[in-house]
Amino acid sequence: MIWAVTVLVRRCTGDSHGIRRRGMLVGLLCVAAFLAAGLGPMTAPVRAEARGADTRPNFVLIMVDDAGFMDFGVCGGEAATPNIDRLAGNGVLFTNYHTSPLCAPSRAMLLTGVDNHRTGVATIPEILPPELRGRPGYSMHLERGVVTVASRLKAAGYRTYMTGKWHLGDGAGNLPDSHGFDRSFALAASGADNWEQKAYIPYYDKAPWYEDGRPAKLPKDFYSSRFIVDRMIDYLDSGKDEGRPFFAYLAFQALHIPVQAPPEFTAKYKGVYDKGWQAVREARWRRARELGLIPEDAPLAPMLPMLRKWEGLSEQDRRIYAKSMAVNAGMLDAMDHHIGRLLAYLEEKGKLDNTIFIITSDNGPAPSNPFSSAAAAFKAWMRIAGYSRKLENLGEKGSFVFIGPEWAEAAASPGAFFKWQVGEGGLHVPLIISGPGFSGPRRVGALSFVSDVTPTILDLAGVEGDGEGTVPMTGRSLLPLLRGQTEAVYGPDHPVGIEVSGQAALFRGHYKLERNTPPYGDGVWRLYDITRDPGETRNLADERPDLFSRLMSDYQAYTRKMGVLETPKGYNMYEQLRINTIRRAIRFHWVAVLAVAVGLVGLCALFLLGLRAAFRRLRSAA
Repeated sequence: MIWAVTVLVRRCTGDSHGIRRRGMLVGLLCVAAFLAAGLGPMTAPVRAEARGADTRPNFVLIMVDDAGFMDFGVCGGEAATPNIDRLAGNGVLFTNYHTSPLCAPSRAMLLTGVDNHRTGVATIPEILPPELRGRPGYSMHLERGVVTVASRLKAAGYRTYMTGKWHLGDGAGNLPDSHGFDRSFALAASGADNWEQKAYIPYYDKAPWYEDGRPAKLPKDFYSSRFIVDRMIDYLDSGKDEGRPFFAYLAFQALHIPVQAPPEFTAKYKGVYDKGWQAVREARWRRARELGLIPEDAPLAPMLPMLRKWEGLSEQDRRIYAKSMAVNAGMLDAMDHHIGRLLAYLEEKGKLDNTIFIITSDNGPAPSNPFSSAAAAFKAWMRIAGYSRKLENLGEKGSFVFIGPEWAEAAASPGAFFKWQVGEGGLHVPLIISGPGFSGPRRVGALSFVSDVTPTILDLAGVEGDGEGTVPMTGRSLLPLLRGQTEAVYGPDHPVGIEVSGQAALFRGHYKLERNTPPYGDGVWRLYDITRDPGETRNLADERPDLFSRLMSDYQAYTRKMGVLETPKGYNMYEQLRINTIRRAIRFHWVAVLAVAVGLVGLCALFLLGLRAAFRRLRSAA
């Protein structure tokens, strides 16, 4: 086993964590000093030829963007996901797994096993208020000493590849090539168009794709899900003769806005969503009970009162929104189709039987609706960027699709709220682990978190975790659960907190404390029993004051330990996004802004001069 050899080498060098390299185990391998930019020191990889065949498992980590707990077919969703379902059928589905309410903090925790405030990615840069900019934990990139699972596996001899959305920092030293990935084709932004290389919101002036840390161009026939799999297959194929296991991280753009899918996939869902969001929310809730995903008597929370009623929409808007959700299902279907191509490739190369798959989502369904505020300005930007929202080509190249908060809460069923919020609809997402040694289908209902994924991978690979000079992991390995050795890795008295931009939650056993801020929340702390009441319909704060007080104390301890900073008074995530977008747009286009300003000043000057001349003529005439 390579991990045992690595430990022996480290002991021979007199340094168990790779801070100083002093020696060499002659005939087996050479240990070289390694210091990746922005990371703590790690040991160099063990060379494959020095140790013969390496039978350790390969890993494929798949991150879906903005998929709710019930979006996969195996969980009761409308979209066809036969390949994901196949993996779930041969593995373990975690039904009580939680993440953060926003993408970048979730990705930071996923890849490091460290709480988001200790990674440097406490929130997303798009909504960061100026008061927190540059503070410890809020640098918006992985900070020094934060080590990714790719770095740890690479140090242990794994090949490491990444394709898709990164969103953990931009520029030299902050991209995947500086964080343990041998090869990478990564999007540094929070999202981008799925058909061509262009920005999806005016916060960005372009779609910043990089290959191995260098700016890259997309092919003319680009479609995100196909390309992410194509490039990963290229990377895997280039190293297939090295005899070393691989770690492949595929971070899909599905289902992030703009929601886009090839028309043949969208067409499969024509009419599926014609009855509207309330009907779909209730149907998913019923399926969740039938599938045993929630208790039979679990109530369903009503939709948020500020959301629109389906019946109140015009006929044209109902057609647009029904097809938007069909595009959403088509995008998930298309992603699954391309995952199937990756499975076929691995099977053809004889790698499938020794590959562990981990599939999850970064947060719940997205409520994004750029038309809900500053609609005129966004529509003007859409025209400039070449986007339209026409029914006939919805989801295709040049179209801009979003599902909005109403469909998001329907998709988040049986949970409450959605992405951006810490209700179960925003945090409760699927986790599937499948591969050699896992017979299935099997379900695990024990509490688990996004920060547990890295420790689990390292455990499965037989690779050491924390080392001297590195930020310690806060997550726990799920391997005892996978092996059936325990019923829980978090006991009833072990609190786990989550905070992103004022949205806050703390889990302890069956109970969950949470605060959702405006515009969809009210900033009030509430207490729920999420085992019996996953829809969060009954606030227990007044019934259980002692328990409420204890969990509040736990949350305060969490904030002190992790370095959580309070958001400024009156902070609103959506308003901050608008402000930050305007500032960025001015910075990107300052020459044009200056020209317009000069032009306006000139017009005003001419107008005033004209008035002055007119007054003079009037006085002369008088």
